[in-house]
Amino acid sequence: MTIDERDLLNSILESLARIDYIKPEELPNIDLYMDQVTTFMDERLSISKRHPEDKVLTKTMINNYAKNNLLPPPVKKKYSKEHLLALIFIYYFKNILSIGDIQAILNPITEQYFASDTELDLEDIYSEVFRLEESEIMNLQKDITRKYHTSQKTFTDASKEEKETLQRFSFLCMLSFDVYIKKQLIEKLIDAKIDTNTKTAEKHTKKSEK
Repeated sequence: MTIDERDLLNSILESLARIDYIKPEELPNIDLYMDQVTTFMDERLSISKRHPEDKVLTKTMINNYAKNNLLPPPVKKKYSKEHLLALIFIYYFKNILSIGDIQAILNPITEQYFASDTELDLEDIYSEVFRLEESEIMNLQKDITRKYHTSQKTFTDASKEEKETLQRFSFLCMLSFDVYIKKQLIEKLIDAKIDTNTKTAEKHTKKSEK
């Protein structure tokens, strides 16, 4: 079945506009048991699921995050608001990054700001990061529109049926390349930070040996 090009683009842009995040004031003010955590996350992030039967979060996932030191342990089997904030960060990161890379990004934040008595806490950081979402979505909509129109200028000499397939492929390649480049950038920033930390640790070790 042929999909009208304009309808396809509008559908994509509308799906972006519907993307939302869990606002801090929407988080429960009481600590939750694991079943309550998975239910809450599944309900609030259901719009991001590809298929209705997909699970946003499972008990196994939470246990694995704890084993990999991504998530601080619960207190008396209960998870706080800060646990939920950390899980939301993990949820978004895990779609493109390895567990090791998520550790490199998130652990310095949770180690310093999780259940912290400092002026800045994890909720403040979450609010500051996610408040940028609306303007970033607008930028993404413009960028996707530009990529789409660029892809429609490819394979103009192909037959009508071939052109539709090839132009769709061009559009997908442009989107994929964008993700690939940004993932490369993230990994390089992580590796640069790890390398800096390693060199700093080596310097301290040498000083202590003297």
